This record gives sequence, structure tokens and C-alpha cells, in this order.
Amino acid sequence: MRLHRGEAEAPGWRVERLSEVVRRLRAAAPGAGRPQVIAIDGRGGAGKSTLAERLRAMVPASGVVHTDDIAWHHAYFDWADLLAEHVLRPLHRGEAVEFRPRAWIERDRPGAIRVPAGLDVVWVEGTGIIREALAPWLDASVWIQGDLDEQNRRLVARDGNSAAQREHVAAWLAEELPFMLREQPWHRATIVVAGTSGLRHDPEAEIVISDRHNHFSVD
Repeated sequence: MRLHRGEAEAPGWRVERLSEVVRRLRAAAPGAGRPQVIAIDGRGGAGKSTLAERLRAMVPASGVVHTDDIAWHHAYFDWADLLAEHVLRPLHRGEAVEFRPRAWIERDRPGAIRVPAGLDVVWVEGTGIIREALAPWLDASVWIQGDLDEQNRRLVARDGNSAAQREHVAAWLAEELPFMLREQPWHRATIVVAGTSGLRHDPEAEIVISDRHNHFSVD
């Protein structure tokens, strides 16, 4: 598995039922009197949105927040305060969320970031969600580790390979690489999931995880 410098491959990959992963995540999260807030992090093309939807379907009374909606025309990674104040703080009070970021208002983007009250779990997915500044707000977390070549292929299939897109990716990586080296979210995560794996499994009901992610070595 090809990874960026500073991130070693997680050891001990094995197939696990997705329902068991959900159980473990929820057991790690207190969430008394409010939704459990569980983060899903990974690099671009890792499969965060796909996994978030699979997990949401496993817990009917749950919802998903995308950090891309917070970051939209704001900053690649400097959005932790916005997320904490307008999304995570209300969730911790057991309140509904309805937030229109300033960039949405200024650019006439319709709608809002909405989370109804009374949910059991809120899955917050996005690159950079597992970080020290947000640790007090997160009950549990998932890091998705995947091969860079496969993730790049997915990004090209999704977003294209125009000159403008390549420029965007270069600007993104200029911030992502030092951010990830500093935060090392793979060490903080409750569970590490393989975004790309050669292990045979049923993608509808199973997932590939590493139980020993706390034994990472750093190159």
C-alpha cells in the first residue's frame, strides 16, 4: 500500500461485520442525553462519504454532516471553530442544527446544514475532522487508510483531470501534507478501516479493519 511520508500501513488487517464495527464505535461513545458524534476521516478519495452512508444506514436514527459543506469557499482545513460552534456545540446540547455558513450567504448557495434533534448518532465525515482541537467534541472516530494510487484514480474519475483540477489538488496537498503529519489522525482513531484492500469480503455487510492501529510505526 503506497502512503504519504509519515503514515505507515496499519497492521493486522482482517474482515469484520459492519454491524460489529458500529457496535464497537457506539460502545466507545458516551453520548448520554444527546446524539453520539462519530468522526470519519481519510485522505481525498479514501471513501469517506461512501462509508458514512453505509454507517448511517446501519443506524436508522442517524444523520451525516460533511465537513466539505463547512469548508466550502472558506478554507481547506481552517474550519474547526466554525464546525465546533455551529454544529458540534448544538449537538452536545441535544439541539437541532441549522447553519448557513457566511460563504453560503455571500454566494447565494441555497439550503443549510441541517441535523434534526433526537438522533442517536451523527456521523461527521471529512478530511481533517480527527484533530486535537476537535477531540473534546468527538465520541469515537474512524480513519480510512488506502493506497494513494487507487485514491488518486477515484478522484480523477470523480472530479476529472483538467489543468484547473490539477492546480486545485496541488494547492490542497500543500496544506494537507503538513496538517496530517502534525495531527496524525491514524493514531487518534478508534478504528482504522481499509479503504482499499485485497482481502475478499462482502462489501454490503463486511469491512476490512485493523485492530492493532495503535502499534503504527512512523517512517
